[in-house]
Amino acid sequence: MNNRAPSHLSPDAKKMWKGIIDEYEIDDPAGLKILRVALEAFDRGQMARETIDRDGLALRDKFGQLKPHPLLPIERDSRAAFLAGLKALSLDIEPLRDRR
Repeated sequence: MNNRAPSHLSPDAKKMWKGIIDEYEIDDPAGLKILRVALEAFDRGQMARETIDRDGLALRDKFGQLKPHPLLPIERDSRAAFLAGLKALSLDIEPLRDRR
C-alpha cells in the first residue's frame, strides 16, 4: 500500500505524516484517511495563524471599532480537528513543538 504523504500537504504536515506513519505503522485505509484529514486541519490552522500573525488579533470594522480577527474561529476549529484526529488514531504522542 502506498503510504506516501498526500502531495497537497505542507512540508511540515508531510514531515509529521512520515513520522507518524513510521512510528505507529499506520497502514489501514481508515487510519490513513483520519491522518490525512487531521493534517489538512493542521495546515488550515497554520494558514489562519500566519494571517492572524500578520494582521493582528483584532481588525477595525467600517466604523473604526475593533473586532476579533475573522480567522480566529478557523484557527481554533482547525486545531480542535487536528487534535481530534490524533486522538481518533489512539496515538501516544509527545506534544508537538513549534517547527519554525
